Amino acid sequence: MCRDYLQPALLIFASIAIGVVGWSGHVLLLPVALGFPVLWSISQTRSVAALVSSGYFLAASRGLPQGVAAFYSSDIWPGLLLWLGASMSFVAVHTLVWTMNGRARPFRYLLAAAVMAVPPFGITGWAHPVTAAGVLFPGWGWWGLGVMTAGLAGLVTRIWPAVAIAFAGPWLWSAAIWTDPKLPEGWRGVDLDMGASLGREPGLQRQRDMIATVRGAASDGARFVVLPETALGFWTPTVARLWTNAFRDDDGTVIAGAAMVDAGGYDNVLVAVDGRGGHILYRERMPVPGSMWQPWRSWFGESGGARADFFANPVVSIGASRAAPLICYEQLIVWPVLQSMLHDPDLIVAVGNGWWTEGTSIVAIQRTATTAWSKLFAKPIVIAFNT
Repeated sequence: MCRDYLQPALLIFASIAIGVVGWSGHVLLLPVALGFPVLWSISQTRSVAALVSSGYFLAASRGLPQGVAAFYSSDIWPGLLLWLGASMSFVAVHTLVWTMNGRARPFRYLLAAAVMAVPPFGITGWAHPVTAAGVLFPGWGWWGLGVMTAGLAGLVTRIWPAVAIAFAGPWLWSAAIWTDPKLPEGWRGVDLDMGASLGREPGLQRQRDMIATVRGAASDGARFVVLPETALGFWTPTVARLWTNAFRDDDGTVIAGAAMVDAGGYDNVLVAVDGRGGHILYRERMPVPGSMWQPWRSWFGESGGARADFFANPVVSIGASRAAPLICYEQLIVWPVLQSMLHDPDLIVAVGNGWWTEGTSIVAIQRTATTAWSKLFAKPIVIAFNT
């Protein structure tokens, strides 16, 4: 009887440890997440598989309750409810597809992995083990993704020890020779430390301070300077004229986050500004569910909330380059970056505004995931965050 309870308990504790370590914000630890498919596959019952899935996902997303509490300036309970609610899709999918049939198990797991990578379930498809492909197979691109997918299928079979050993070699080699992705020539990403005030202070002085920050970043010859999400606040004709006039005599371009508001809601965007004017460069495909994207408002005839463009504008043209933009939440899920990579961009531009994540590993995980994808597809990357 004790043995009947001991194995499930060990699997659950192991899944929690894998979620904590694999998604700690250190890129070279991402392959630890590959232990989850193994634990899922050796679960003896569907209920144990559900608990293993819960332990892994809740541990990997452990920063959410504290982050939500900070974002809404509330107690911990709304964050806990959102944390548990977000885990429901991951747990439900992996519980539903679990099977005792060893022959069917690889196909079932790959089905779960695919479902959690694309909408609608992929909207909360955080902590996806496939992200580790960038650590194990840097530069392999789609071939590396294919090998990783085959490896995930192997990890849920009886030969999983052999597959794990096969993965250990590339992991150790990658750790030994690891270098961070390159910054594209002529590009600069500017990290800010303005907390919750970024994008919320409408004064002219804040815009002038931001312009001075850009000039300082461009002083060493950078032609493209990237500012974090919502750096410019609301994008209006007045703000556009101010920035255009500021760079009328320069040949550089500023890429910055902003919000475009109308009667129906708003778009979280990246704008490009140079001496000739400014324009919307990119509309976020997947804003943060709950705090930004609130589709249920329309069910009750209400307006507001950020729009999700889902599969729109996967790449944008900036000068002579084609960039794959990723704003904040898009860095935590799978389909935006893979959709962009289908168009073979020249670089990745990743921005965020993570002031509300202080004391958590959320921003570190965003940087880690984006870095892993950058390494997998051998794309230079520009990162700009506000904390």
